[in-house]
Amino acid sequence: MFRGSITALITPFKKGQIDERAFQDFVNWQIEQGTHGLVPCGTTGESPTLSHDEHKRVIELCVEVAKGRVPVIAGAGSNSTAEAIELTRHAKQAGATAVLTVTPYYNKPTQEGLILHYLAIANAVDIPIVIYNIPARCVVDMSVETMAKLAEHENIIGVKDATNDLARPQKMKQLVGDKFCQLSGEDGTAVAFLAQGGAGCISVTANIAPRLCAQLHDSWHLGTYEDAFRLRDILSPLHDSMFVETNPVPVKFAASLLGKCEPDARLPLAPLKLKSKARIEEAMRAAGLLGAEE
Repeated sequence: MFRGSITALITPFKKGQIDERAFQDFVNWQIEQGTHGLVPCGTTGESPTLSHDEHKRVIELCVEVAKGRVPVIAGAGSNSTAEAIELTRHAKQAGATAVLTVTPYYNKPTQEGLILHYLAIANAVDIPIVIYNIPARCVVDMSVETMAKLAEHENIIGVKDATNDLARPQKMKQLVGDKFCQLSGEDGTAVAFLAQGGAGCISVTANIAPRLCAQLHDSWHLGTYEDAFRLRDILSPLHDSMFVETNPVPVKFAASLLGKCEPDARLPLAPLKLKSKARIEEAMRAAGLLGAEE
């Protein structure tokens, strides 16, 4: 269902509030640059510090600008199953194409608990669900076997895999075939993930290099692998710089250098250190995103 470069959108703030105009301009720019899909209200969108009203508003703003030109996979996860269902219902009402549902954090559910959580959401709302498996942030790791069981439900159609385990796409493919959409959640290994059977990447770097990221995926799917490898090598230092400190602080600073938004992130995320800023600027110049005169 989904493929290519899918941007995990930042949420611009101005004086502590969502900068709605900057966000909608940013979404439109992403689409014009060739991005294949959009994810509002994910980790990169600072969903943990958005109120429910803000969360819902961001999704509405994104859908409004996208106008069906690209799919919108709305972040709708929570460690409360009831809250996840509420957010999923809203995403469907707002016109989202699908939802991205993170594994419950802090609670540390068992694999059976994960199955019950996702089935409760899938049975409550008729919308495609992409599982978001990111053990580094959520502590819990959904096993391949658990995911294969969930894939039997017609509404559970894919995964954003942020485990950095490149054996997983093949293991999943062996269990469920090609029907299950596997998207990487790690920019640095996106090409390797494609080679292992993945369909695309939900990307942080695509916030600031949407055209390059889209071209990489287009090249891969067209079979022009040398172009894909060339773009991989150009983007690699940029990927590293986006995680020099906690995401999304580096990418919001990078977006501010492009004039797309203020660099502000909400507490408890701290402003970037000067050394980190210098590294990001260097990587952006090397990738051709900033001119020598800037």
